[in-house]
Amino acid sequence: PPGGLALDVGTGTGDLLRMLLDAAPAVRALGVDITPEMMALGKSRLRAAGGRAAFVQGDALRLPFPTATFDALVNGFLLRNLPDLPTALAEMHRVVRPGGRIVCLDITRPPRGPFGWLFHLYFFHWVPFLGGLISGDWEAYRYLPRSAQRFVEAEELAEMMRAVGLREVRYQKLMMGTVALHVGVRGV
Repeated sequence: PPGGLALDVGTGTGDLLRMLLDAAPAVRALGVDITPEMMALGKSRLRAAGGRAAFVQGDALRLPFPTATFDALVNGFLLRNLPDLPTALAEMHRVVRPGGRIVCLDITRPPRGPFGWLFHLYFFHWVPFLGGLISGDWEAYRYLPRSAQRFVEAEELAEMMRAVGLREVRYQKLMMGTVALHVGVRGV
């Protein structure tokens, strides 16, 4: 809502936070991340937000905010990296006000068939090879497809969101079924 307060969990360099502020000019937002170095870069990028954004160091498994603080919560490409997904979802549910929305964007397993095979070839072979070649950080680009492969299916994530008390949970697969956008509402 206008004048509302939003939280970006796992904000990193604040890219999603910046998009949120651009899309909703009347919203104030906080970004929380466990890595201070990432947030330092985000702070320098968001100086133009005019005091509408701030960063706080914290763990997604123990969010450093009181219960029912935020009107909305977002996260992008975070959940598959967490060691305890049910705890993280419960924490997200805890810090959102009744009626508030939680929006999660993450990789999901692609559909089977010819596209799935092509995506597998690209994501599991070309991305690690080219990413490692360009950056010199081979392990980072091997980690990406492995983390996606271990992550839950889109429907399973929706069920986990319902299990922590979110209502009206729905999801949409995007980018030819390789990414899923989940939305849930905290009950009153």
